[in-house]
Amino acid sequence: MKYEYDVLVIGAGPGGSTAARYAARNNLKVLLIEKRPDIGSPVRCGEGISKSWLPEVEIEPQKQWISNEVEGARIFSPDEKNHIKLSASKAGNEVGYIIERDKFDKYLASLAAREGAEIWVKSPAISLIFENGKVVGAKVRKPEGVVDVYAKIIIGADGFESQVGRWAKINTLLNQRDIVSCIEYRMVGIDVNKDYTDFYLGSCAPGGYVWVFPKGKDEANVGIGVALNKLKEPGEVKKYLDDFIEKHPGLKKGKIIQLITGAVSTCYMPKTIVTDNVMLVGDAARLIDPITGGGVANACISGKLAGEAAAEAIKVKNTSKEFLYEKYEKKVREKFEKKNLRNWYAKEKLSELSDETLNKLVDAISSVELTSISVKSLLDAVQKKYPELVKEFEDLL
Repeated sequence: MKYEYDVLVIGAGPGGSTAARYAARNNLKVLLIEKRPDIGSPVRCGEGISKSWLPEVEIEPQKQWISNEVEGARIFSPDEKNHIKLSASKAGNEVGYIIERDKFDKYLASLAAREGAEIWVKSPAISLIFENGKVVGAKVRKPEGVVDVYAKIIIGADGFESQVGRWAKINTLLNQRDIVSCIEYRMVGIDVNKDYTDFYLGSCAPGGYVWVFPKGKDEANVGIGVALNKLKEPGEVKKYLDDFIEKHPGLKKGKIIQLITGAVSTCYMPKTIVTDNVMLVGDAARLIDPITGGGVANACISGKLAGEAAAEAIKVKNTSKEFLYEKYEKKVREKFEKKNLRNWYAKEKLSELSDETLNKLVDAISSVELTSISVKSLLDAVQKKYPELVKEFEDLL
């Protein structure tokens, strides 16, 4: 069987559904495929997002996928004697709403479908189709058999493990230091402040952090991310999380009703995220924030840009790497590259700091009212209380 479309989007996560939505809005024949039978499941996410970026991709908040609305974030020192409190507007792209990711992802897919995109579930891409050295489609395994799908543009939105990028010879390989191994429990019957998402730094989570994202008055996602280069043996990430819970009576008394595992990239942008006829979006393009490991916002925004670029490229019949760079990748770099690189440097620096230094940092920053969040404003606060520490961070300026 052979099918023909203007745009083939591989992966129906937030980036893929948004790309399909904006491509279909521009009167293109769009196919969105998802390897799993149920879009959004299994959930592999802390499920925190901010409100600030939703209007940029025309997402109206819906009760069906919002579990809880928080006021802000608290970042705890390793000894937990001090914490930095940030309002939701200052806390980044993971603070504002705690969502149900499976329902959120289905909602985004429904927006794509309503714009005219066709959706196939339980239909993984198993390889790309090349003609004259260029990608022209993909072989897709539908429940009834393998079919050939030809398209003028292929958008890879297949997440952290992206095969589309590898098949298309776009280098998105990761260093061990830029991979964080994660495990998360959904817990009930716990003591939790439902107004704040909590982050815990230090040796409790080497190269990462522990998070508690409240979903209600006694329910939360409790998870941990640990840098791969800090791990020495299998099962160590779970042990770190279990040890953390054991030391916190308000969590220890709870019950686990779900366990999810996964990995997150925490790197700066690859050298390129396009080639002839192909664009990568979201996690597949390594657009995760290196500090937080959050990627939903960046996935949706890059998806919109890719969908719009696909429409422009097809309209003028130019789907070359050069054209896609100008219309898509260049805009993505302007939007994310500088911040991601800065946050990658900050991530690298934080992973080297001792608990003692982190205690001093949090103590210094918690004692001032932050009117803005920037490396300079944070260092100014540190200089007032622990001037000897500033030298460690001068390279971040």
